Amino acid sequence: MALTLYAHPFSSYCQKVLIALYENGTPFSLRLIDHRDAQVLAEWEALWPLKRMPVLVDEGRPVMETTVIIEYLGLNHPGPVRLLPEDPRAALPVRMMDRFFDNYISTPMQAIVANSLRPAGDRDPYGVAEARSQLERAYRWLDGELAGREWAVGSGFSLADCSAAPALFYADWVHPIAEAFTHVRAYRRRLLARPSMVRAVDDARPYRSFFPLGAPDRD
Repeated sequence: MALTLYAHPFSSYCQKVLIALYENGTPFSLRLIDHRDAQVLAEWEALWPLKRMPVLVDEGRPVMETTVIIEYLGLNHPGPVRLLPEDPRAALPVRMMDRFFDNYISTPMQAIVANSLRPAGDRDPYGVAEARSQLERAYRWLDGELAGREWAVGSGFSLADCSAAPALFYADWVHPIAEAFTHVRAYRRRLLARPSMVRAVDDARPYRSFFPLGAPDRD
């Protein structure tokens, strides 16, 4: 049975898993999560009542959470690109950077986006300021870490880069990466040139009008 992914291509976390699938040419079918499609919504909720995406289904078994999905694919559907080192010690810095991009780039970025969707009287300027401050600190730290590196952890594309690509893609829309952070800006350009990310971005291109802060005319 083919893999099935419940996802939406404009979602950053869905893109994270799509990049991993595209890196290895892993066959799968997409069940597009569209709030106009009651059947898909019911299937998704039955698989994962918390209604978070993406959800991978393999032989009827649901797999949730992006990092777990990518590790699951590496164990059960491996391809030519190993996204997590086999050596547990070598895997630790990859996992650490994966968590960095999810927790310190994606999370504050999404907080800013979510705030823009609230009714005007329920918005949280203080929370947005805190999220922007966290992004600045994250960019600054990352700029130092990336000096001399091609990818997030050394020279090999990994799970960490699957996480970084959509996180930095959208974060720069929400809170632009300052020109002073030259390593981060160059890394983002390399990520956006990676064929798997090019495909993920193109998948999402028809939905750019949905971006609540207004998608910039670039990327």
